[in-house]
Amino acid sequence: MTRPITAGIDGTEESLAALGWAAREAVRRGTALRVVHAWRFESYEGIDAGDRDTQAGWAGDATTEAVRAVVGRHPELDVSTDVLEGGSVDVLVAAAADAELLVLGSRGHGPVVGFLLGSVGQQVIAESSRPVVLVRSGDQATAEAAGREIVVGQEGDAQDSAAALRFAFETAAARGATVRAVRAWTLPPVFAYSPGSLKLLDEAGGLEPYEKKALASALRPWREHFPDVPVVEHVEMGSAGQVLLSVTARAQLMVVGRRARRTAVGARIGSVAHGVLHHADCPVAVVPHV
Repeated sequence: MTRPITAGIDGTEESLAALGWAAREAVRRGTALRVVHAWRFESYEGIDAGDRDTQAGWAGDATTEAVRAVVGRHPELDVSTDVLEGGSVDVLVAAAADAELLVLGSRGHGPVVGFLLGSVGQQVIAESSRPVVLVRSGDQATAEAAGREIVVGQEGDAQDSAAALRFAFETAAARGATVRAVRAWTLPPVFAYSPGSLKLLDEAGGLEPYEKKALASALRPWREHFPDVPVVEHVEMGSAGQVLLSVTARAQLMVVGRRARRTAVGARIGSVAHGVLHHADCPVAVVPHV
């Protein structure tokens, strides 16, 4: 059974943009759309915020209105809704587990960010077993026009980036888009070289040719599996985050892999994914490593 694409909404402009993105992607992939609204009962001293049933009704009404607009644009789309009481992180992580991908809204650029790039969004991304796509409020269908690429970051060996590459190629195939696979490299300290790595570099003809061969090797199985998807191989010296952001103007979607790590203050995502999420203008898909 095909998993649905799931959109998490909270009534904000950002989440409605995410819902629109998710609906278009569901139509392209021929899958169902699930809309999840997580809410928690809140009471405020001196303010009439209604009882639990009233607040549940508000959440339900907001979800119904949002879905009505989507169905109006995509009447052929199979849409289901769930209004679930509970903490946003727990509800969204559980929803992601049953989804092809989870789509959320995100606010703002730079160091000051809102709901879904704050603690909630970061925890959902770090704990999700499925890809999570972050969409800003200004996102429009026109940004998915022909000519703009699916940009994906590739690092390490073929296995390290397999999940991100697969997601990028699947998305490009559904959209008739080009994949730009980006591999950034920097000069490692001398002590990092081992006799084995020095031999490989010598055989490759130097650092940059070595990086190009590594990227070509990682892409080979996906080129074979998706022969109709055009591919641009992009190898550039610099930090991964900076190189990816330098081509964001070309992108209709940025795809990065992530390795979540646990710290004393909770789950954290990698620095590359974190930087791209904060600064890329286009939607960003964060794909967990297999």
